[in-house]
Amino acid sequence: MSQRWDMKTFMKGASILTIAAIIVKILSAIYRVPYQNLVGDKGFYIYQQVYPFIGIFMIWTSYGFAVAVSKLLASSQNEGKAKAIMRIAFIYLLLLSIAFFLLLRGFAPSLANAMGDPQLVSLLRVSAYIVLIMPFLSVLKGNFQAYGQMVPVAVSSVGEQASRVVIVLFGTWIAMTSGATLYQAGEIAMWGAVIGEATGVLILVLYYRRTFTSHFESVNVWATVKELTIVSLSVSASSLILLLFQLVDSFTILNQLVTIGVNEELAMATKGIYDRGQPLVQMGILVATTLALAIVPLIAHHASKGSGRGAVPFIRVTFRTACLFGWAAAIGLMLILPYVNEMLFETRDGSFALIIFSFQIFWLSLLLPLTAILQGAGKIKIPTLLLIGGFLMKVMGNHLLVPVWGITGAAISSNIGFMMIVICLLIYFKKVWAIQLAPLRFYGWIFVATLCMGIVVLPWMFLSETILLVNLPTRLSATIIALTSSVIGGVLFLLVILKARIMLEKEWYLLPFGKRLAKVQLRLKKR
Repeated sequence: MSQRWDMKTFMKGASILTIAAIIVKILSAIYRVPYQNLVGDKGFYIYQQVYPFIGIFMIWTSYGFAVAVSKLLASSQNEGKAKAIMRIAFIYLLLLSIAFFLLLRGFAPSLANAMGDPQLVSLLRVSAYIVLIMPFLSVLKGNFQAYGQMVPVAVSSVGEQASRVVIVLFGTWIAMTSGATLYQAGEIAMWGAVIGEATGVLILVLYYRRTFTSHFESVNVWATVKELTIVSLSVSASSLILLLFQLVDSFTILNQLVTIGVNEELAMATKGIYDRGQPLVQMGILVATTLALAIVPLIAHHASKGSGRGAVPFIRVTFRTACLFGWAAAIGLMLILPYVNEMLFETRDGSFALIIFSFQIFWLSLLLPLTAILQGAGKIKIPTLLLIGGFLMKVMGNHLLVPVWGITGAAISSNIGFMMIVICLLIYFKKVWAIQLAPLRFYGWIFVATLCMGIVVLPWMFLSETILLVNLPTRLSATIIALTSSVIGGVLFLLVILKARIMLEKEWYLLPFGKRLAKVQLRLKKR
Protein backbone atom coordinates (compact mmCIF):
# COMPACT_ATOMS: atom_id res chain seq x y z
CA MET A 1 0.00 0.00 0.00
CA SER A 2 1.20 3.55 -0.69
CA GLN A 3 2.83 5.41 2.14
CA ARG A 4 0.49 7.47 4.33
CA TRP A 5 0.48 11.21 4.46
CA ASP A 6 2.88 13.18 6.62
CA MET A 7 2.72 16.98 6.88
CA LYS A 8 5.42 17.51 4.24
CA THR A 9 3.59 15.30 1.75
CA PHE A 10 0.32 16.96 2.72
CA MET A 11 1.52 20.49 1.94
CA LYS A 12 3.34 19.41 -1.22
CA GLY A 13 0.15 17.79 -2.44
CA ALA A 14 -1.89 20.87 -1.55
CA SER A 15 0.52 23.05 -3.54
CA ILE A 16 0.27 20.81 -6.61
CA LEU A 17 -3.52 20.78 -6.46
CA THR A 18 -3.59 24.56 -5.96
CA ILE A 19 -1.58 25.20 -9.10
CA ALA A 20 -3.74 22.77 -11.08
CA ALA A 21 -6.95 24.32 -9.73
CA ILE A 22 -5.80 27.82 -10.71
CA ILE A 23 -5.04 26.65 -14.26
CA VAL A 24 -8.43 24.91 -14.48
CA LYS A 25 -10.27 27.98 -13.16
CA ILE A 26 -8.54 30.28 -15.63
CA LEU A 27 -9.31 27.95 -18.54
CA SER A 28 -12.91 27.57 -17.37
CA ALA A 29 -13.45 31.34 -17.25
CA ILE A 30 -11.50 32.35 -20.34
CA TYR A 31 -12.98 29.94 -22.91
CA ARG A 32 -16.45 31.39 -22.38
CA VAL A 33 -15.33 34.71 -23.91
CA PRO A 34 -14.36 33.39 -27.38
CA TYR A 35 -17.35 31.04 -27.21
CA GLN A 36 -19.70 34.00 -26.74
CA ASN A 37 -17.94 35.85 -29.55
CA LEU A 38 -18.55 32.85 -31.85
CA VAL A 39 -22.23 32.24 -31.03
CA GLY A 40 -23.45 35.65 -29.78
CA ASP A 41 -25.69 36.37 -26.80
CA LYS A 42 -28.43 33.90 -27.76
CA GLY A 43 -25.91 31.12 -28.32
CA PHE A 44 -24.29 31.90 -24.99
CA TYR A 45 -27.71 31.79 -23.34
CA ILE A 46 -28.31 28.31 -24.81
CA TYR A 47 -25.05 26.97 -23.37
CA GLN A 48 -25.47 28.60 -19.95
CA GLN A 49 -29.05 27.32 -19.59
CA VAL A 50 -27.89 23.70 -19.68
CA TYR A 51 -24.42 23.93 -18.13
CA PRO A 52 -25.57 24.08 -14.45
CA PHE A 53 -27.18 20.62 -14.78
CA ILE A 54 -23.92 18.90 -15.62
CA GLY A 55 -21.80 21.34 -13.60
CA ILE A 56 -23.57 20.50 -10.35
CA PHE A 57 -23.19 16.75 -10.81
CA MET A 58 -19.57 17.12 -11.96
CA ILE A 59 -18.53 19.16 -8.91
CA TRP A 60 -20.42 16.94 -6.48
CA THR A 61 -18.89 13.75 -7.84
CA SER A 62 -15.46 14.64 -9.24
CA TYR A 63 -14.65 16.97 -6.32
CA GLY A 64 -16.91 16.15 -3.36
CA PHE A 65 -17.01 12.39 -3.86
CA ALA A 66 -13.29 12.24 -4.61
CA VAL A 67 -12.58 13.94 -1.26
CA ALA A 68 -15.02 11.61 0.54
CA VAL A 69 -13.44 8.51 -1.04
CA SER A 70 -9.93 9.71 -0.21
CA LYS A 71 -10.93 10.36 3.40
CA LEU A 72 -12.34 6.85 3.85
CA LEU A 73 -9.40 5.21 2.07
CA ALA A 74 -6.86 7.18 4.10
CA SER A 75 -8.49 5.98 7.33
CA SER A 76 -8.65 2.32 6.23
CA GLN A 77 -6.28 -0.02 8.02
CA ASN A 78 -5.32 -2.42 5.26
CA GLU A 79 -5.49 -3.23 1.57
CA GLY A 80 -8.56 -5.44 1.82
CA LYS A 81 -10.64 -2.80 3.59
CA ALA A 82 -9.49 -0.09 1.18
CA LYS A 83 -10.53 -2.20 -1.81
CA ALA A 84 -13.91 -2.91 -0.25
CA ILE A 85 -14.47 0.83 0.27
CA MET A 86 -13.49 1.55 -3.34
CA ARG A 87 -15.89 -1.12 -4.59
CA ILE A 88 -18.79 0.25 -2.50
CA ALA A 89 -18.04 3.82 -3.58
CA PHE A 90 -17.88 2.84 -7.24
CA ILE A 91 -21.12 0.82 -7.21
CA TYR A 92 -22.96 3.53 -5.23
CA LEU A 93 -21.80 6.28 -7.56
CA LEU A 94 -22.50 4.14 -10.64
CA LEU A 95 -26.09 3.61 -9.49
CA LEU A 96 -26.48 7.35 -8.83
CA SER A 97 -25.03 8.15 -12.26
CA ILE A 98 -27.33 5.73 -14.07
CA ALA A 99 -30.33 7.12 -12.18
CA PHE A 100 -29.37 10.71 -12.98
CA PHE A 101 -28.66 9.76 -16.62
CA LEU A 102 -32.08 8.17 -17.03
CA LEU A 103 -33.84 11.07 -15.29
CA LEU A 104 -32.06 13.70 -17.38
CA ARG A 105 -32.71 11.81 -20.61
CA GLY A 106 -36.31 10.98 -19.76
CA PHE A 107 -37.34 14.30 -18.27
CA ALA A 108 -35.39 16.47 -20.74
CA PRO A 109 -38.60 17.67 -22.47
CA SER A 110 -40.18 18.58 -19.11
CA LEU A 111 -37.05 20.42 -17.93
CA ALA A 112 -36.71 22.28 -21.24
CA ASN A 113 -40.37 23.33 -21.08
CA ALA A 114 -39.93 24.41 -17.47
CA MET A 115 -37.05 26.64 -18.58
CA GLY A 116 -39.26 28.09 -21.31
CA ASP A 117 -37.29 26.74 -24.29
CA PRO A 118 -38.33 23.30 -25.72
CA GLN A 119 -35.37 23.33 -28.12
CA LEU A 120 -33.00 22.71 -25.20
CA VAL A 121 -34.06 19.04 -25.10
CA SER A 122 -31.23 17.82 -27.36
CA LEU A 123 -28.58 19.63 -25.26
CA LEU A 124 -29.93 18.18 -22.02
CA ARG A 125 -29.87 14.67 -23.50
CA VAL A 126 -26.28 15.04 -24.71
CA SER A 127 -25.17 16.45 -21.35
CA ALA A 128 -26.59 13.37 -19.61
CA TYR A 129 -23.75 11.20 -20.98
CA ILE A 130 -21.22 13.04 -18.86
CA VAL A 131 -22.61 11.59 -15.63
CA LEU A 132 -21.82 8.03 -16.76
CA ILE A 133 -18.10 8.90 -16.65
CA MET A 134 -18.21 10.29 -13.11
CA PRO A 135 -17.91 7.01 -11.11
CA PHE A 136 -14.56 6.20 -12.77
CA LEU A 137 -13.25 9.76 -12.36
CA SER A 138 -14.31 10.15 -8.73
CA VAL A 139 -13.05 6.82 -7.41
CA LEU A 140 -9.71 7.06 -9.23
CA LYS A 141 -9.17 10.64 -8.01
CA GLY A 142 -10.10 9.64 -4.47
CA ASN A 143 -7.67 6.72 -4.56
CA PHE A 144 -4.74 8.89 -5.64
CA GLN A 145 -5.59 11.66 -3.15
CA ALA A 146 -5.86 9.19 -0.27
CA TYR A 147 -2.18 8.30 -0.56
CA GLY A 148 -0.77 11.71 -1.41
CA GLN A 149 -0.29 11.06 -5.14
CA MET A 150 -1.41 14.48 -6.37
CA VAL A 151 0.44 14.66 -9.69
CA PRO A 152 -2.00 12.27 -11.45
CA VAL A 153 -4.97 14.22 -10.06
CA ALA A 154 -3.48 17.56 -11.14
CA VAL A 155 -2.53 16.32 -14.64
CA SER A 156 -5.98 14.77 -15.06
CA SER A 157 -7.78 17.97 -14.03
CA VAL A 158 -5.74 20.19 -16.35
CA GLY A 159 -5.91 17.68 -19.24
CA GLU A 160 -9.64 17.31 -18.79
CA GLN A 161 -10.26 21.07 -18.90
CA ALA A 162 -7.78 21.76 -21.71
CA SER A 163 -9.25 19.09 -24.00
CA ARG A 164 -12.74 20.34 -23.24
CA VAL A 165 -11.84 23.93 -24.12
CA VAL A 166 -10.16 22.88 -27.40
CA ILE A 167 -13.12 20.73 -28.48
CA VAL A 168 -15.74 23.32 -27.48
CA LEU A 169 -14.06 26.21 -29.28
CA PHE A 170 -12.81 24.32 -32.36
CA GLY A 171 -16.06 22.38 -32.71
CA THR A 172 -18.18 25.50 -32.31
CA TRP A 173 -16.08 27.37 -34.89
CA ILE A 174 -16.60 24.55 -37.42
CA ALA A 175 -20.32 24.42 -36.63
CA MET A 176 -20.83 28.16 -37.06
CA THR A 177 -18.78 28.40 -40.27
CA SER A 178 -20.69 25.45 -41.78
CA GLY A 179 -24.09 27.02 -41.12
CA ALA A 180 -25.22 24.96 -38.12
CA THR A 181 -27.89 26.32 -35.78
CA LEU A 182 -27.07 27.79 -32.40
CA TYR A 183 -28.65 24.78 -30.71
CA GLN A 184 -26.43 22.42 -32.73
CA ALA A 185 -23.41 24.49 -31.68
CA GLY A 186 -24.60 24.09 -28.09
CA GLU A 187 -24.75 20.30 -28.53
CA ILE A 188 -21.14 20.32 -29.71
CA ALA A 189 -20.16 22.29 -26.60
CA MET A 190 -21.89 19.66 -24.44
CA TRP A 191 -20.03 16.86 -26.26
CA GLY A 192 -16.84 18.79 -25.53
CA ALA A 193 -17.59 18.49 -21.82
CA VAL A 194 -18.25 14.75 -22.16
CA ILE A 195 -15.01 14.12 -24.08
CA GLY A 196 -13.10 16.31 -21.62
CA GLU A 197 -14.24 14.19 -18.66
CA ALA A 198 -13.37 11.01 -20.56
CA THR A 199 -9.89 12.42 -21.17
CA GLY A 200 -9.51 13.01 -17.44
CA VAL A 201 -10.41 9.38 -16.73
CA LEU A 202 -8.00 8.11 -19.40
CA ILE A 203 -5.12 10.08 -17.85
CA LEU A 204 -5.87 8.64 -14.40
CA VAL A 205 -6.08 5.10 -15.82
CA LEU A 206 -2.67 5.53 -17.45
CA TYR A 207 -1.23 6.53 -14.06
CA TYR A 208 -3.03 3.75 -12.22
CA ARG A 209 -0.67 0.79 -11.98
CA ARG A 210 -2.05 -1.11 -8.99
CA THR A 211 -4.08 -4.22 -9.78
CA PHE A 212 -7.19 -5.34 -7.94
CA THR A 213 -6.99 -8.54 -5.96
CA SER A 214 -9.86 -10.80 -5.03
CA HIS A 215 -9.31 -10.08 -1.33
CA PHE A 216 -12.00 -7.79 0.11
CA GLU A 217 -12.59 -7.30 3.82
CA SER A 218 -16.02 -6.88 5.34
CA VAL A 219 -17.16 -3.25 5.50
CA ASN A 220 -20.45 -1.79 6.74
CA VAL A 221 -22.06 -0.85 3.42
CA TRP A 222 -24.74 1.53 4.69
CA ALA A 223 -22.35 3.34 7.03
CA THR A 224 -19.90 3.80 4.13
CA VAL A 225 -22.64 5.05 1.80
CA LYS A 226 -23.91 7.44 4.47
CA GLU A 227 -20.46 8.90 5.09
CA LEU A 228 -19.74 9.19 1.37
CA THR A 229 -22.98 11.12 0.87
CA ILE A 230 -22.60 13.46 3.84
CA VAL A 231 -18.92 14.25 3.29
CA SER A 232 -19.24 14.70 -0.48
CA LEU A 233 -22.21 17.07 -0.21
CA SER A 234 -20.77 19.12 2.64
CA VAL A 235 -17.31 19.45 1.05
CA SER A 236 -18.69 20.49 -2.33
CA ALA A 237 -21.54 22.69 -1.01
CA SER A 238 -19.64 25.99 -1.19
CA SER A 239 -18.47 25.21 -4.74
CA LEU A 240 -21.98 24.13 -5.75
CA ILE A 241 -23.71 27.27 -4.54
CA LEU A 242 -22.67 29.41 -7.52
CA LEU A 243 -23.96 26.74 -9.93
CA LEU A 244 -27.18 26.40 -7.95
CA PHE A 245 -27.73 30.15 -8.28
CA GLN A 246 -27.17 29.76 -12.04
CA LEU A 247 -29.71 26.93 -12.09
CA VAL A 248 -32.29 29.21 -10.46
CA ASP A 249 -31.58 31.80 -13.16
CA SER A 250 -32.03 29.13 -15.87
CA PHE A 251 -35.55 28.34 -14.65
CA THR A 252 -36.70 31.87 -13.84
CA ILE A 253 -35.19 34.67 -15.94
CA LEU A 254 -36.40 33.67 -19.42
CA ASN A 255 -39.83 32.62 -18.17
CA GLN A 256 -40.39 35.80 -16.19
CA LEU A 257 -39.13 38.10 -18.94
CA VAL A 258 -41.56 36.50 -21.39
CA THR A 259 -44.35 36.69 -18.79
CA ILE A 260 -43.96 40.47 -18.45
CA GLY A 261 -44.19 40.89 -22.24
CA VAL A 262 -40.59 40.72 -23.51
CA ASN A 263 -40.27 39.15 -26.98
CA GLU A 264 -38.94 35.58 -26.65
CA GLU A 265 -35.91 36.11 -28.90
CA LEU A 266 -35.02 39.31 -27.06
CA ALA A 267 -35.51 37.55 -23.71
CA MET A 268 -33.06 34.81 -24.76
CA ALA A 269 -30.46 37.37 -25.85
CA THR A 270 -31.02 39.31 -22.61
CA LYS A 271 -30.37 36.16 -20.56
CA GLY A 272 -27.20 35.64 -22.63
CA ILE A 273 -26.09 39.19 -21.79
CA TYR A 274 -26.71 38.47 -18.10
CA ASP A 275 -24.59 35.30 -18.40
CA ARG A 276 -21.62 37.40 -19.48
CA GLY A 277 -21.10 38.03 -15.79
CA GLN A 278 -20.23 34.37 -15.05
CA PRO A 279 -16.66 34.31 -16.46
CA LEU A 280 -16.00 37.76 -14.95
CA VAL A 281 -16.97 36.52 -11.48
CA GLN A 282 -14.97 33.30 -11.93
CA MET A 283 -11.82 35.30 -12.64
CA GLY A 284 -12.62 37.73 -9.82
CA ILE A 285 -12.78 34.98 -7.19
CA LEU A 286 -9.51 33.36 -8.28
CA VAL A 287 -7.68 34.73 -5.21
CA ALA A 288 -10.38 33.39 -2.89
CA THR A 289 -10.23 29.97 -4.55
CA THR A 290 -6.46 29.95 -4.23
CA LEU A 291 -6.70 30.83 -0.54
CA ALA A 292 -9.25 28.09 0.13
CA LEU A 293 -6.98 25.52 -1.51
CA ALA A 294 -3.58 26.72 -0.29
CA ILE A 295 -4.13 28.14 3.20
CA VAL A 296 -6.99 26.00 4.46
CA PRO A 297 -5.00 22.73 4.66
CA LEU A 298 -2.71 24.51 7.13
CA ILE A 299 -5.74 25.63 9.14
CA ALA A 300 -7.18 22.12 9.13
CA HIS A 301 -3.84 20.71 10.32
CA HIS A 302 -3.54 23.18 13.21
CA ALA A 303 -7.23 23.15 14.13
CA SER A 304 -7.06 19.39 14.62
CA LYS A 305 -4.59 19.91 17.46
CA GLY A 306 -6.38 20.56 20.71
CA SER A 307 -8.09 23.94 20.87
CA GLY A 308 -7.00 24.91 17.40
CA ARG A 309 -5.37 28.15 18.62
CA GLY A 310 -2.41 27.45 16.33
CA ALA A 311 -4.74 27.99 13.39
CA VAL A 312 -5.64 31.57 14.39
CA PRO A 313 -2.78 33.38 12.53
CA PHE A 314 -3.66 31.50 9.34
CA ILE A 315 -7.36 32.26 9.78
CA ARG A 316 -6.68 35.98 10.17
CA VAL A 317 -4.40 36.10 7.14
CA THR A 318 -6.91 34.16 5.05
CA PHE A 319 -9.80 36.45 6.00
CA ARG A 320 -7.85 39.68 5.51
CA THR A 321 -6.46 38.62 2.16
CA ALA A 322 -9.84 37.41 0.94
CA CYS A 323 -11.51 40.63 2.09
CA LEU A 324 -8.77 42.82 0.63
CA PHE A 325 -8.50 41.26 -2.83
CA GLY A 326 -12.18 40.37 -3.08
CA TRP A 327 -13.14 44.01 -2.45
CA ALA A 328 -10.47 45.35 -4.81
CA ALA A 329 -11.49 42.94 -7.60
CA ALA A 330 -15.21 43.67 -7.17
CA ILE A 331 -14.97 47.47 -7.01
CA GLY A 332 -12.24 47.62 -9.67
CA LEU A 333 -14.32 45.58 -12.11
CA MET A 334 -17.46 47.60 -11.35
CA LEU A 335 -15.59 50.83 -12.19
CA ILE A 336 -14.39 49.66 -15.59
CA LEU A 337 -17.15 47.18 -16.46
CA PRO A 338 -18.72 48.98 -19.46
CA TYR A 339 -15.31 48.95 -21.16
CA VAL A 340 -14.56 45.33 -20.13
CA ASN A 341 -18.00 44.35 -21.42
CA GLU A 342 -17.28 45.81 -24.85
CA MET A 343 -13.68 44.57 -24.90
CA LEU A 344 -14.67 40.95 -24.27
CA PHE A 345 -18.22 40.70 -25.63
CA GLU A 346 -18.34 43.32 -28.42
CA THR A 347 -21.09 45.54 -26.93
CA ARG A 348 -21.86 47.39 -23.69
CA ASP A 349 -25.35 45.87 -23.47
CA GLY A 350 -26.50 45.14 -19.93
CA SER A 351 -23.58 46.92 -18.29
CA PHE A 352 -25.65 48.25 -15.38
CA ALA A 353 -26.93 44.76 -14.48
CA LEU A 354 -23.42 43.35 -14.86
CA ILE A 355 -22.00 46.04 -12.56
CA ILE A 356 -24.36 44.85 -9.84
CA PHE A 357 -23.70 41.21 -10.77
CA SER A 358 -19.95 41.75 -10.35
CA PHE A 359 -20.26 42.66 -6.68
CA GLN A 360 -20.84 38.94 -6.06
CA ILE A 361 -17.06 38.68 -6.28
CA PHE A 362 -16.74 40.29 -2.84
CA TRP A 363 -19.30 38.02 -1.15
CA LEU A 364 -17.90 34.87 -2.78
CA SER A 365 -14.34 35.90 -1.86
CA LEU A 366 -15.41 35.72 1.79
CA LEU A 367 -17.83 32.82 1.47
CA LEU A 368 -15.41 30.30 -0.07
CA PRO A 369 -12.52 30.63 2.43
CA LEU A 370 -14.83 30.97 5.46
CA THR A 371 -16.72 27.81 4.53
CA ALA A 372 -13.50 25.96 3.84
CA ILE A 373 -11.98 27.08 7.17
CA LEU A 374 -15.04 25.88 9.09
CA GLN A 375 -15.03 22.58 7.22
CA GLY A 376 -11.31 22.20 7.94
CA ALA A 377 -12.17 22.51 11.64
CA GLY A 378 -14.88 19.87 11.30
CA LYS A 379 -17.78 22.36 11.31
CA ILE A 380 -19.89 21.10 8.42
CA LYS A 381 -23.58 21.06 9.33
CA ILE A 382 -24.23 24.77 10.01
CA PRO A 383 -22.32 26.13 6.96
CA THR A 384 -24.22 23.70 4.73
CA LEU A 385 -27.57 24.80 6.19
CA LEU A 386 -26.61 28.45 5.68
CA LEU A 387 -25.79 27.75 2.02
CA ILE A 388 -29.20 26.11 1.60
CA GLY A 389 -30.81 29.18 3.21
CA GLY A 390 -29.02 31.48 0.77
CA PHE A 391 -30.17 29.33 -2.14
CA LEU A 392 -33.81 29.61 -1.01
CA MET A 393 -33.39 33.38 -0.69
CA LYS A 394 -32.10 33.49 -4.29
CA VAL A 395 -35.21 31.58 -5.45
CA MET A 396 -37.54 34.01 -3.68
CA GLY A 397 -35.51 37.02 -4.81
CA ASN A 398 -35.71 36.06 -8.48
CA HIS A 399 -39.47 35.55 -8.32
CA LEU A 400 -39.93 38.95 -6.68
CA LEU A 401 -37.34 41.09 -8.48
CA VAL A 402 -36.99 39.78 -12.06
CA PRO A 403 -40.57 40.79 -13.03
CA VAL A 404 -39.82 44.31 -11.75
CA TRP A 405 -36.21 44.95 -12.82
CA GLY A 406 -35.39 42.13 -15.27
CA ILE A 407 -31.80 40.87 -15.22
CA THR A 408 -30.86 43.70 -12.84
CA GLY A 409 -33.32 42.16 -10.38
CA ALA A 410 -31.64 38.75 -10.81
CA ALA A 411 -28.23 40.33 -10.11
CA ILE A 412 -29.59 42.03 -6.97
CA SER A 413 -31.16 38.75 -5.87
CA SER A 414 -27.81 36.91 -6.16
CA ASN A 415 -26.07 39.58 -4.10
CA ILE A 416 -28.72 39.43 -1.40
CA GLY A 417 -28.47 35.63 -1.22
CA PHE A 418 -24.66 35.62 -0.98
CA MET A 419 -24.64 38.57 1.46
CA MET A 420 -26.97 36.79 3.87
CA ILE A 421 -24.85 33.62 3.73
CA VAL A 422 -21.66 35.59 4.48
CA ILE A 423 -23.23 37.57 7.36
CA CYS A 424 -24.57 34.38 8.97
CA LEU A 425 -21.24 32.59 8.40
CA LEU A 426 -19.39 35.41 10.17
CA ILE A 427 -21.81 35.26 13.12
CA TYR A 428 -21.34 31.50 13.40
CA PHE A 429 -17.60 31.86 12.85
CA LYS A 430 -17.36 34.16 15.88
CA LYS A 431 -18.96 31.45 18.01
CA VAL A 432 -16.34 28.93 16.90
CA TRP A 433 -13.37 31.33 17.17
CA ALA A 434 -13.95 34.34 19.41
CA ILE A 435 -11.21 36.36 17.74
CA GLN A 436 -10.90 39.68 15.98
CA LEU A 437 -10.39 38.92 12.31
CA ALA A 438 -9.22 42.44 11.44
CA PRO A 439 -9.00 45.80 13.28
CA LEU A 440 -11.00 48.87 12.22
CA ARG A 441 -7.80 50.36 10.82
CA PHE A 442 -7.73 47.54 8.25
CA TYR A 443 -11.19 48.46 6.89
CA GLY A 444 -10.42 52.17 7.04
CA TRP A 445 -7.36 51.85 4.80
CA ILE A 446 -9.28 49.66 2.33
CA PHE A 447 -11.81 52.51 2.05
CA VAL A 448 -9.01 55.04 1.53
CA ALA A 449 -7.35 52.85 -1.14
CA THR A 450 -10.71 52.42 -2.91
CA LEU A 451 -11.30 56.18 -2.83
CA CYS A 452 -7.84 56.86 -4.31
CA MET A 453 -8.47 54.28 -7.02
CA GLY A 454 -11.79 55.87 -7.98
CA ILE A 455 -10.43 59.44 -7.93
CA VAL A 456 -7.70 58.51 -10.43
CA VAL A 457 -9.41 55.89 -12.62
CA LEU A 458 -12.74 57.64 -13.30
CA PRO A 459 -11.19 60.86 -14.73
CA TRP A 460 -8.69 58.78 -16.72
CA MET A 461 -11.50 56.77 -18.34
CA PHE A 462 -13.50 59.93 -19.12
CA LEU A 463 -10.46 61.71 -20.58
CA SER A 464 -9.46 58.67 -22.66
CA GLU A 465 -12.92 58.13 -24.13
CA THR A 466 -13.76 61.77 -24.89
CA ILE A 467 -10.37 63.16 -25.95
CA LEU A 468 -7.37 60.81 -26.16
CA LEU A 469 -8.91 57.81 -27.97
CA VAL A 470 -11.91 59.40 -29.65
CA ASN A 471 -10.71 58.56 -33.19
CA LEU A 472 -10.13 54.85 -32.57
CA PRO A 473 -12.70 52.08 -33.24
CA THR A 474 -14.92 51.74 -30.18
CA ARG A 475 -13.90 48.18 -29.26
CA LEU A 476 -10.20 48.99 -29.56
CA SER A 477 -10.73 52.12 -27.50
CA ALA A 478 -12.65 50.13 -24.85
CA THR A 479 -9.83 47.56 -24.73
CA ILE A 480 -7.14 50.19 -24.16
CA ILE A 481 -9.24 51.97 -21.52
CA ALA A 482 -10.09 48.72 -19.69
CA LEU A 483 -6.50 47.45 -19.62
CA THR A 484 -4.84 50.74 -18.67
CA SER A 485 -7.48 51.52 -16.04
CA SER A 486 -7.14 48.09 -14.43
CA VAL A 487 -3.35 48.47 -14.23
CA ILE A 488 -3.51 52.05 -12.89
CA GLY A 489 -6.25 51.24 -10.40
CA GLY A 490 -4.71 47.97 -9.25
CA VAL A 491 -1.21 49.39 -8.75
CA LEU A 492 -2.53 52.46 -6.91
CA PHE A 493 -4.75 50.37 -4.64
CA LEU A 494 -1.86 48.04 -3.75
CA LEU A 495 0.58 50.89 -3.13
CA VAL A 496 -1.80 52.54 -0.66
CA ILE A 497 -2.39 49.21 1.10
CA LEU A 498 1.32 48.34 1.26
CA LYS A 499 2.29 51.83 2.43
CA ALA A 500 -0.32 51.64 5.20
CA ARG A 501 1.05 48.21 6.29
CA ILE A 502 -2.37 46.84 7.19
CA MET A 503 -0.77 43.41 6.79
CA LEU A 504 2.68 42.59 8.13
CA GLU A 505 5.49 41.33 5.91
CA LYS A 506 5.47 37.95 7.65
CA GLU A 507 1.75 37.64 6.86
CA TRP A 508 2.34 38.29 3.16
CA TYR A 509 4.96 35.52 3.18
CA LEU A 510 2.31 32.98 4.22
CA LEU A 511 0.47 33.52 0.93
CA PRO A 512 1.33 31.71 -2.31
CA PHE A 513 1.78 35.06 -4.09
CA GLY A 514 2.90 37.22 -1.17
CA LYS A 515 6.70 37.18 -1.30
CA ARG A 516 7.03 40.00 -3.84
CA LEU A 517 4.39 42.11 -2.11
CA ALA A 518 6.30 41.77 1.14
CA LYS A 519 9.48 43.02 -0.55
CA VAL A 520 7.67 46.04 -2.02
CA GLN A 521 6.16 46.80 1.39
CA LEU A 522 9.62 46.70 2.99
CA ARG A 523 10.95 49.16 0.41
CA LEU A 524 8.02 51.51 1.00
CA LYS A 525 8.60 51.24 4.75
CA LYS A 526 12.25 52.29 4.38
CA ARG A 527 11.21 55.38 2.41
